[in-house]
Amino acid sequence: MIKFSIVIPVYNESKNLPLLISQIYKILRNQKYELIIVDDNSTDGTKDIMKKIKRSNLRYFIRTKNRDLTKSCIFGFQKSKYQNILVMDGDLQHRPVDIKKLLKTFENNDADFAIGTRKLFKSKKHNLGFFRLSASRILILIVNIFLGKKTSDPMSGFFIFKKKIFTKNKSKLFSQGYKILMDLLYISKEKTKNFDVEINFDSRKKGTSKMSFKIVLSLIYMIFYKLYGKIFQKLS
Repeated sequence: MIKFSIVIPVYNESKNLPLLISQIYKILRNQKYELIIVDDNSTDGTKDIMKKIKRSNLRYFIRTKNRDLTKSCIFGFQKSKYQNILVMDGDLQHRPVDIKKLLKTFENNDADFAIGTRKLFKSKKHNLGFFRLSASRILILIVNIFLGKKTSDPMSGFFIFKKKIFTKNKSKLFSQGYKILMDLLYISKEKTKNFDVEINFDSRKKGTSKMSFKIVLSLIYMIFYKLYGKIFQKLS
């Protein structure tokens, strides 16, 4: 049974965190893990909520500068004590019960990545709005065409990976934006063992989605930054 760190970046998720944390502890009762919540200086009372939650292996951090999901994840990676790291969202759109599916695939295959995929092209039923679904599909196609296909859902925010991939390549990370998985997948020149795990992706029940047109543009910029970085390396 592997030991792992769960890193959850959050911003204004006070209405979701108590239930999320409760479900994680219930489902992972017999697992060896730590739970790291990285708060991007929320303004909705998240700090007060977290003060009331007492768990022995729960660690809560507040970042006060440069609000950014990827930076929050990197902060969590650096604070983690185990050699396997699981990342998930704090809005309950990722079901904690699916952590077990990711762990099983990751451990049984000695994988570098086990990635929760949202069946964006397979199913007609999605819990994503039209804008988010369309943007996700377009961005995935751009990634697969220009950077190469390493997973069916490089935009996923729910995955587990070996920490050594981050440790060996952290200086090469784009280090900003909203999709840390894509950054991690394309920093290493070494071939990685990646496995897709189909998950359920629920609609947000509380709080406000952070997805925006600005985020989509930042992701496109990141993709082409990595593309032209590769071209430049080949020419040099």
